[in-house]
Amino acid sequence: MIYKVAIRKSEEGFSVSVPGLPGCWSQGASEIEALDNIRAAIQEYLQVADELTHEPDVRQAEVSVN
Repeated sequence: MIYKVAIRKSEEGFSVSVPGLPGCWSQGASEIEALDNIRAAIQEYLQVADELTHEPDVRQAEVSVN
């Protein structure tokens, strides 16, 4: 899966966030490090989201958007 990310230069290096995944962000000393770190953050974010949707009172559905 491919996610668009927003990369910003900061005083510490680079910060990066995923607009499609609220609260999913990371940082790194270089742009490459920041992108590597956001990959890990996305994986963790999606794992937690998946765990939350497997609660007994939650049903999953898929929708298509054009």
